[in-house]
Amino acid sequence: MINNLCKQCPRNCNTRRQDASAAGYCRMPASPVIARAALHFWEEPCISGTNGSGTIFFSGCSLRCVFCQNAQISHGGQGLPISIERLAVIMKELEQAGAHNINIVNPTHYYEVIKEALSLYRPSIPLVYNSGGYDCLRVADEDLFDIYLIDCKFITPQKSARYCGAADYFSVCSALLKALYERIGQGITDENRIMQRGLMIRHLLMPGMTNEAIRIINWVAKYAHDATFSLMAQYLPCGKAADYPEINRRITQREYDKVCDALFEADLPHVYLQERSSAKDCYIPSFNGEGVLKRIE
Repeated sequence: MINNLCKQCPRNCNTRRQDASAAGYCRMPASPVIARAALHFWEEPCISGTNGSGTIFFSGCSLRCVFCQNAQISHGGQGLPISIERLAVIMKELEQAGAHNINIVNPTHYYEVIKEALSLYRPSIPLVYNSGGYDCLRVADEDLFDIYLIDCKFITPQKSARYCGAADYFSVCSALLKALYERIGQGITDENRIMQRGLMIRHLLMPGMTNEAIRIINWVAKYAHDATFSLMAQYLPCGKAADYPEINRRITQREYDKVCDALFEADLPHVYLQERSSAKDCYIPSFNGEGVLKRIE
């Protein structure tokens, strides 16, 4: 519960987040802080569909990704504090606005808060757990969500330590993915090809990391073959990327083609492949508090 010492993420920082002076590794209080709640049209087609995905962006993060496109909310803490009751109402409002699903973005450090909100109101549309992949195994053990969109960012401890502040990232992420795959397996879609249940593994191709990407693809082919795999090419040098010259650029066509060739060779049955032209800042949402305090139409 939110009044206990915090063990919401693998950091287990044991912070009493309800105290004003202690916000833990995620830098967030115990009560929810939300930066945006609106229909979102830039997820994979099976998630956004034609009506949009009802996304709720939580502020704060249990990772320290130096390249984060949402750095103002993940690291900067931008967002509006709300009650658990308001969070439940936001989910209902997004459902009433016609969303295909309720998409909880960056939920890791608010897992118990989300559970409490769902005890007040559970939408009849699918619930999406959209995370950076650094989560406790209870996420897989508890059948709380219908769809899991899980990043698999890095496979080598050196890179995950340098770029997201977690040397144990892949050991944590791979254990979660294996557990989710074992429980969910292949995804289920409706007659309009909108996902109703399933696991989607996402990987963001980064500059100079084609071998990293290929190793992740091969891992997925071996351990989660029938899961949906999404290769993203939207990398932009955001956040503190300028402090890391090796990633302070976009991916090249050669890098993109090399990883695409490996993806095709892996012969995964359910794949989304983002075009390299998607690397534009116009696709980054405006975190202006839309839908957080006022009714979502």
